[in-house]
Amino acid sequence: MGAEPNPRAASPSTDRALRVLETLVQAESSLTLTMLAQEAGVPLATCASIVQTFEERGYANRQVVGRSHFWQPTLRLYAMATRLVRKIDPTNVSRQHLRSLSDKVGMPAHLGALDGATIVYVAKAATPGFVQFDTFVGKVAPFNLTALGRAIAAYLPESELVSLLDHLAPGAGPRARRPSVRAFRRELAETRERGYAFEDEEEQAEISCVAAPVFDAGDRVAYAVGVTGFSSEFSGAKLHTVAAAVRQTASAISSELGSLVPPQRTLT
Repeated sequence: MGAEPNPRAASPSTDRALRVLETLVQAESSLTLTMLAQEAGVPLATCASIVQTFEERGYANRQVVGRSHFWQPTLRLYAMATRLVRKIDPTNVSRQHLRSLSDKVGMPAHLGALDGATIVYVAKAATPGFVQFDTFVGKVAPFNLTALGRAIAAYLPESELVSLLDHLAPGAGPRARRPSVRAFRRELAETRERGYAFEDEEEQAEISCVAAPVFDAGDRVAYAVGVTGFSSEFSGAKLHTVAAAVRQTASAISSELGSLVPPQRTLT
């Protein structure tokens, strides 16, 4: 499915060019001009002018098969994206999103990154009036005892996950269970199924957290967004409301980091 037209675009011609470019990039294989125009929702003649300009500028090339021309993007786009990614500071990207999430759910919000078998809190937002839990920028915790760590682990390649499973730490909370690779794998499968991770009084009594994965420009899981609160704040329907807000925030940050992973990709 190609990019949708934006009827409110300030520059319709630019909008059409970007739709053609996005359609080329998202296509699983090269496209004929007719297919490209249809997918992008752009008139055939206009589409032809756009891709010819892309070709002249080095952003697209074509393969001629008989009388058909098949178009595809070039790696020049990747080179540009790589340079851009190096300039992006995820803590800056996430700052306003975390604040909005914190204000919305009434709990501290965090961005976490995996470092070995631990999760590191790299950003935090919390209104001064909130209860200040034992979370702070720079805090380190076993990855399996936090929703942040579970949200990341659930989407790691198997080769990376296997090495982590040798480092499951026992929890000190009242609901902590003996570390088990089989049980933890089930937990990760449930995380993927529902689209968010949940930790309930396993690290600390009366404290729970919810987190969702954040993907980078390569569509790899890179971070997780989560909120921390009293366990009572996650009971019943409250959990689903908070989790939905967390997932939306994670999707928004993923988009700003350049991910093309569709929002809410694992939700049913």
